[in-house]
Amino acid sequence: MNKIRKGDQVIVLTGRDKGKRGMVARRVDDSHLVVEGVNVVKKHVKPNPMKGTTGGVIDKTMPIDQSNIAIFNAKTGKADRVGIKLLADGKKVRVFKSSGDEIKA
Repeated sequence: MNKIRKGDQVIVLTGRDKGKRGMVARRVDDSHLVVEGVNVVKKHVKPNPMKGTTGGVIDKTMPIDQSNIAIFNAKTGKADRVGIKLLADGKKVRVFKSSGDEIKA
């Protein structure tokens, strides 16, 4: 079970974007995520008349390692760790480590 999923609100812990918050757009692999507005780089694009694309410099959001981000707890307003709790009916749910509250997906 992934502790951080698509659609979660996260906060960056380290790097040049430290302190920024954003929504997880997608998972690239087991350890990398794309977060909206975080780790944005400039990419130089060649024009391609066959595809109808114009050349220039575009902003591209690159993946960030999940060890550099933490889930954002709206109740406390801080970053938090994620734990997994087993319910009575056998389902696994994600919970905030600080408070034990269930994370709404």
